[in-house]
Amino acid sequence: MAIRLGDTAPDFRAETTEGQVSFHDWLGESWGILFSHPADFTPVCTTELGTVSKLRDEFAARGVKVIAVSVDPIGSHNEWIADINETQNTEMNYPIIADPDRIVADAYDMIHPNADDTLTVRSVFVIDPAKKVRLTLTYPAATGRNFDEILRVVDSLQLTTKFQVATPAIWRDGDDCIISNTVADDELAAKFPKGYETIKPYLRTTPQPNR
Repeated sequence: MAIRLGDTAPDFRAETTEGQVSFHDWLGESWGILFSHPADFTPVCTTELGTVSKLRDEFAARGVKVIAVSVDPIGSHNEWIADINETQNTEMNYPIIADPDRIVADAYDMIHPNADDTLTVRSVFVIDPAKKVRLTLTYPAATGRNFDEILRVVDSLQLTTKFQVATPAIWRDGDDCIISNTVADDELAAKFPKGYETIKPYLRTTPQPNR
């Protein structure tokens, strides 16, 4: 069954390049990003894994743990890490799950027979501290993932979880936000002391509440 937004992220135990993990325990109270790769030694994924490694401080600043998964075994992962470090000028700093039995791939519906009935598709799952799936993305094999966009989405999710706002198109951290339609007009001044603008009755904006 496909994973839907709001579903509890499936728990699992697995071997990784940093030892055994029980996924929910490993996440703890953190946000998490699980992203899949069809196989080791694939060129686009090599650049992606290196990019995420370089973004370690950005993820850490947001309280986000990152973990990758590929269907290949640990020995292959370790050889691939050496290539990633060499070609991407980095040092891998997060785990890669070994999933040769497709336990994680099946739990997260990462096998797509229309693409290939043996390889995982290139998916991304953003998971909140309550272990709920808050974002799913699936990319085609030839298009590298934009992790700046994934960081932007995490910023939006963390903001909108705490405040009654939404984020508009192309929003970046620090930009104005849209006030939720669940907030009545007579509540605006108290809830948004930085001020607000009513553009249309259904479109009201305010400076980002936590900035």
